[in-house]
Amino acid sequence: MSGASPRTSQSLSNRIGKRNVAAAASLNAAQQPGSEVAPVAASPSATTTLASTSRLRRGGVANVAVMTMAVGIVGTLAIPAYAIAPGSNEPQFSETAQTKLTKAQAQSVDVGDDVIAAAVGTDQLSVTTGESIRQAAEAAAAAEAARVAAERAMTSYAAGYSGPSVGDFLANPPYPNFDLASVYSVATQYIGVPYVYGGATPAGFDCSGFVMYVYAQFGVGMPHSSSGQGAMGTPISQADAVPGDLVIMSGHDGFYAGNGNILHAPYEGASVRVQPIWTSSYSIVRIGI
Repeated sequence: MSGASPRTSQSLSNRIGKRNVAAAASLNAAQQPGSEVAPVAASPSATTTLASTSRLRRGGVANVAVMTMAVGIVGTLAIPAYAIAPGSNEPQFSETAQTKLTKAQAQSVDVGDDVIAAAVGTDQLSVTTGESIRQAAEAAAAAEAARVAAERAMTSYAAGYSGPSVGDFLANPPYPNFDLASVYSVATQYIGVPYVYGGATPAGFDCSGFVMYVYAQFGVGMPHSSSGQGAMGTPISQADAVPGDLVIMSGHDGFYAGNGNILHAPYEGASVRVQPIWTSSYSIVRIGI
């Protein structure tokens, strides 16, 4: 018969397997520290089997290491950028209490009864008409014309008088003895002198310029102002007034002329004259007391 019988083949295989097991046991025992087991020579087939087992072990360990590293890299890449941003856990990046309440529920505001509603008004518009513009232009032109006329009058006034001035009289008063009757007597000498705005000489007087010029002749210096002249004197009752006292009105003055009359320089176009006092809104002021 050619070839071995099945029993013979199985017996051979069992012997080979036992040898390999014995060789592996001897090798393991030899690798243990302090082992006294003598090394046993392994057959070629046992050596091959152990080498294959060792390679499988090293390959498995390497595969586990590679897989662990891969999982770590994937996990790192999967972390969102904001999760590792520096300062992302600071309080300023957190949600405020107001925002949480807004998201959580509807909001309401209670208004107290003492709240006053704001007043609502409307703008009042004024319209400037062409007629009003024309009237304003005419008034401005008239005022300018009056100013020019007054300048010309004063120029003519200054050129038409060469007598003593208020300053001359104050430096050397012709009437050093002061009394109201004399004052009024001197004042009557200028009846008929024309009214000139700003005038303070016999070439032309305005109301306060007339009073100032007369009193300067008695050595009494006065301002060129009706209110200033009234402030210089002492108020007295109308019943005690005598000629020579001052009649003071709003923006005007003159000499009391007796019997409810006034001697004054009235207005442009008129002359110094005596006339009844036309208003009850006046006061009497006496100079020198």
